[in-house]
Amino acid sequence: MQKVFEKPQALSDTPFAYCPGCLHSVVHRMIAEVIDELGVLDRTIGICPVGCSVFMYEYMECDMIEAAHGRAPAVATGVKRMLPDSVVFTYQGDGDLASIGTAEIVHAAARGEKISVIFINNGTYGMTGGQMAPTTLIGQKSSTCPGGRDAAAAGYPIRVCEMLATLDGPSYITRVAPVDPVGLTKTKMAIKKAFRNQVDGKGFSLVEVLSNCPTQWKMTPVESLSWIDENVVPYFQPGVFADR
Repeated sequence: MQKVFEKPQALSDTPFAYCPGCLHSVVHRMIAEVIDELGVLDRTIGICPVGCSVFMYEYMECDMIEAAHGRAPAVATGVKRMLPDSVVFTYQGDGDLASIGTAEIVHAAARGEKISVIFINNGTYGMTGGQMAPTTLIGQKSSTCPGGRDAAAAGYPIRVCEMLATLDGPSYITRVAPVDPVGLTKTKMAIKKAFRNQVDGKGFSLVEVLSNCPTQWKMTPVESLSWIDENVVPYFQPGVFADR
């Protein structure tokens, strides 16, 4: 019998430990599939900082480096400049990339560093208790804003793609929402383009993935995907913001 579906070689045999319904595991598999399809497993290096993303080194067969909170782009910059033939990616959450790591991601993009960034935006600090993040929506409740985010007190959610797209350095900036079959397909295509751009020697690429956190959102997995479609997508609109 012909085998038509199997575990990517870039994924380890370690079972995922993410909460049921979390999209981290889905995106992990997509990244692994892309690494396999491009044939770059032996020269891929991933950088994961603090947060749920830190567990990625347990699940990938490529070399992985753990970075301090928010500093993955800086570490990736050093790795790529020292090993220019390597394929270097960061995997970061919104509490990491858009908060303590804001300066790191902005300047890596401005320099056009030849790295690929996978940015998971679930609007919360998922690992540490569900606190308000830079991407938490106005009115969205969290452990630190139980009445909902108030713009007068906490400002507005940061649209990372739109902000970085104003810079001249990035090669590819896009936002995707893997909440249905079409969204899943677009997400995989976007990740593959971000990695292929690096293989082709192009500059900085970032894929923002609108993700869920069923545990901290206190929703079922199905409810959380519907919530993304109904509430997150209208504010963080998917699309391509830079493709140079």
